[in-house]
Amino acid sequence: MDLFIEQLMNGLAIGAIYALITSGLSLIYGILRILHVAHAGIYTIGAYVGLGVYSMTGNLLFAILASMAVCSILGILVERIVYSPLLKFPPYVPLIASIALLLGIEEVMRLIAGPQIHGFPVSLPLATIRVGNISLSSALVMVYIVSIVIFFVLWIITSKTDLGLAMRAVSQDMSIASAMGINSRQIVSLTFAIGSSIAAIAGILVGIYFNQVYPTMGAVPAYKTLALIVVGGLGSVPGAILASLLLGIAETLLIGYANIPFPRDALAFVAMILVLMIRPEGLLGNIKKKI
Repeated sequence: MDLFIEQLMNGLAIGAIYALITSGLSLIYGILRILHVAHAGIYTIGAYVGLGVYSMTGNLLFAILASMAVCSILGILVERIVYSPLLKFPPYVPLIASIALLLGIEEVMRLIAGPQIHGFPVSLPLATIRVGNISLSSALVMVYIVSIVIFFVLWIITSKTDLGLAMRAVSQDMSIASAMGINSRQIVSLTFAIGSSIAAIAGILVGIYFNQVYPTMGAVPAYKTLALIVVGGLGSVPGAILASLLLGIAETLLIGYANIPFPRDALAFVAMILVLMIRPEGLLGNIKKKI
């Protein structure tokens, strides 16, 4: 039972990291209706920037803030330079551009930092928690705390602020929202900035949790998060978070704990197929209802 609980805690941590990546992707899809595959590239850059700044300063908080700032700017530039000119074309055109951008980011990071895996040896100001025979590492505790804070702040922004109201209006109909006095272009840029900053935090957490940062670390999340936003309900941030948490638990318990002979990374796509067959609108509704 102790091993089961520890694996469950690990599954929640993996799911929380998935949720951080997927929530930003879901926000962006809710606004522009594009599959922002390059979001995984932003997540990779966030990990490298966080590692670089921490190596120079030894201050984890400063490293996180610097990574968020860099990735927010990159997210806005991607929206303005890559996606904005392509919105007049069919949806597969921005998708192809996004895939090309992800591959380009991977190669640039490989040239800059090298192809090898870099460790993220950080000293966390958190103690290991022990309850009986169950042990929660400081990295695990950090993932829980940061994820809860980010999800709470994201809920406040999207549900309780004028920015959140404007984001919901733009997601419903950008032209009507603009006619009602909302600066839709600014809202889109802010959405990319928020989503990209969350991806940066996810990249740093993955680097700390697995003690690994490498150029292709966004390859698996790139396609797995696409499946998760379908499972959660296209454009539904709560649905994306719920789907991510469930996937993290399922991967850890079914593949890791129960040792079921099934490819771990294929589980998200099995879930997507089942959801499309049984509940096509996703776990928590569809994009017409809410972001």
